[in-house]
Amino acid sequence: MKFLLDMGLGRSTAVFLQARGYDAVHLREQGLQRLSDERIIEKARQEKRIILTHDLDFGRLMALSRKNLPGVVTFRLDNMKPIYVNHYLAQTLTRFAVELETDALISVNEQAIRLRSLPILKIVK
Repeated sequence: MKFLLDMGLGRSTAVFLQARGYDAVHLREQGLQRLSDERIIEKARQEKRIILTHDLDFGRLMALSRKNLPGVVTFRLDNMKPIYVNHYLAQTLTRFAVELETDALISVNEQAIRLRSLPILKIVK
């Protein structure tokens, strides 16, 4: 699995993933900290990376795009310190590894980890 970490998450979360054998890069380490959300999505799509973020806009943009790639994990924790993000990330990877590989929109908070499959299609009656 390959990950692209947005600016709202610490570099140490990329290190956490790398230590577990994942391919993880942080926007800051690539000098891309000012990249727009749309360009981040396109980069993740081209590189087949799952976006890890604190920014709610990615879920909205993916829902509006009606495309599969990339998957997005949004962290909505009260405490965004890396130790907590990494804890919930480990739970998410254990519980939803298959879904992440097949495109998913996952929202993580202290109470629940919620999953929606991509693309999100509007049902017309």
